[in-house]
Amino acid sequence: MQPANVFTATYAYDGTDPDGHRGGEATVGRIAGGSALTVRAYELPPGQGGSPYHYEYAEEWLLILAGTVVLRTPAGERELVTGDLVCFPVGPEGAHEAVNRGAEPARLLMFSSSREPAVAVYPDSDKIGVWPGNDGDSVMLRRADGNVDYWEGER
Repeated sequence: MQPANVFTATYAYDGTDPDGHRGGEATVGRIAGGSALTVRAYELPPGQGGSPYHYEYAEEWLLILAGTVVLRTPAGERELVTGDLVCFPVGPEGAHEAVNRGAEPARLLMFSSSREPAVAVYPDSDKIGVWPGNDGDSVMLRRADGNVDYWEGER
């Protein structure tokens, strides 16, 4: 077993993320040797958020490690501070987005039982993302375009 320290983790930033979603990620769960849970630490610079508003079909948890974020849920927006812990239930009632509107970087820990294959729904953009475990098979679809019969195109 190798420990992973969420306070000294190195965060990787994806240079292709659009402004407003330029957060860094540290796969602390994987570093610690975990495979049954997805555990990731995030660093959100001022004015940046992580994932767009979305929900999944696995329970997710958010712990604020440092700083403050504005959390958007179906109930509205509220500020979370260091030490706050929130559970996002499965499905639409668990929709969420965290944005750092403060002046200092914020650090978060997200954990869930989510593993690939995984599905996430993005209500603001009417999309569904599917990640089956092979990057070549991953897909992002507009829900309106995905309304086809199960047997369409089959012989």
